[in-house]
Amino acid sequence: MARRRFQDPKPRKEGNWWYLRLWEDSVKDGLQTRNLKRIKLAPAEMKERQVRKIAQDIIVPKNRAIITTGAALNFSEYVDSAYLNTSFTKLASTTRACYQGMIDAHLKPAFGRATLSEITPYTVDAYFSAMPSRGISRPLAGKIRDAFSSIMRSAVRHKHIPTNPLTGLTLPDDPRGKIAKPFIYPAQFDALVQIIPEPYATMVYVAAMTGLRVSEISALKWRNIGPDCITVEQRYFRGDTSHTKTKDSAATISADLSVIERINRLKDISVDVRAGRAVRRFRVVKSSGDDDLVFQSVKDGRPIRDGNALRRFIKPAAAKLGLKSVTWRCLRTSCATWMVRAGADPKSVQGQMRHSRISTTLEIYAQFVPDGQRKATLQMKQYMETQIAEAGMNSGTVAVQKSPTDSTMEPIESKSKWLN
Repeated sequence: MARRRFQDPKPRKEGNWWYLRLWEDSVKDGLQTRNLKRIKLAPAEMKERQVRKIAQDIIVPKNRAIITTGAALNFSEYVDSAYLNTSFTKLASTTRACYQGMIDAHLKPAFGRATLSEITPYTVDAYFSAMPSRGISRPLAGKIRDAFSSIMRSAVRHKHIPTNPLTGLTLPDDPRGKIAKPFIYPAQFDALVQIIPEPYATMVYVAAMTGLRVSEISALKWRNIGPDCITVEQRYFRGDTSHTKTKDSAATISADLSVIERINRLKDISVDVRAGRAVRRFRVVKSSGDDDLVFQSVKDGRPIRDGNALRRFIKPAAAKLGLKSVTWRCLRTSCATWMVRAGADPKSVQGQMRHSRISTTLEIYAQFVPDGQRKATLQMKQYMETQIAEAGMNSGTVAVQKSPTDSTMEPIESKSKWLN
C-alpha cells in the first residue's frame, strides 16, 4: 500500500457547495489502494471560517491515524474473514444461531457493501428509525441491534474503527405499548407444585423461590448448593452447556432454607414410570458427587431438557388449575414480583435476579402501584364520600365555594339522586 502522508487540504467553493478533496484508503479485489475523494462540506452561503472548522473535524482524525486502513474494509468482508472466526466463536451456540440469522437476513443486505468507516451513528440511527415502516417489530429490532453491536465492538477491539457507532442507540418505541410481564400468585404457585411430579416440581420450586433461569437450574451441580445459597457457574440450554447469559449471571445468590432442604431431599426420592403394562422405579438422583448434576433425567441421568419438562408436566398441571401462560420465564418474573410486593428495594431485587441493568428490574416495579399512591386515592375517595354525605343532608341546593377572584360561580341545583 502507498505510504501514508500528512494531509491539510483547503476547502474550495464549487458552484453552490464547499468541497474538500482527501486521499482515502479503499479495498478493491482484496488489495488496499488510495484514491482521491471529493467530500461535500456545506452550502456555499456558509462563511469560510465555519467551513474550515468542519473540514478539520474530518482531516485531523485521518492525520492522527485514528481511522486506520481497516476502516476501509467492506462490512461483509470483515464479518466473514474476521468476526465469524474470532468474537463469534466465543458466543453460546443459541446466540450464534440467532446472530447468524440477523446477519444474513438483515445486516448484510443493508450494510454489506459499506466500509466500516461509512457505518456512522447517523446511518445506524436512520436504519433503525425506519424499521417500524418496514414492519420490523421491536423484539426483532433488539436482536438485530445486539448482533450489529457485537460485530462493531469487535471492529473497535481490532482497532479498525475508533468507536462503536451503536453506542447510545435508542430503538423506536414499541407500538404495542407497555406489555405486562406475566406472573402467578403464591397460592397458585403452591397448588401448582403439589400436582407436578418430581424432580420437575422441585425445579419449579427453585425457579420461583430463587429467580434462577431454567437454563441455570438445569446446569446446577451438587458443589453449587450451599447451606443458604446457590452458586451459578454455567447454563444448559437446548443440548448445549456453556457460560452464563451475562457476566453478572455467574454469581452466588441467596436461597431460603426450604429451597436447600427440598433440593437435598431429591437424593432420597424414587419415582414410578409406566412402560407399557409394567411400572419401573427410578431414583431421582443417580449420583450426587460434586460434579454430578442436581436435576437429572429420570431414566438415564442426563441433563433435563426444559422444553420437555414444560410441555409434559408443567403446562398440563397449570391447565388443570385454570392457569394460563405458565412458563419458566413466568416463574422467574413471579419471584421478582413477590419480592417487590414484599417491600424489597430495587437494588436488592437486581442482585437476586442478576439483572445487568437496573432498568430491567425497574420494569418489574413499574407493573405495580406504590402503596403511597393507593393510600392517596383511598383518602380522596373517603373525602368525596364524606362531602357527598354532608351535602345530602341539605335541602337540595349545594353551594359552590368561590375563590377570592371568582364572581361567576353560582349555586348548583341538584336532586338527591345525584348526591347518593
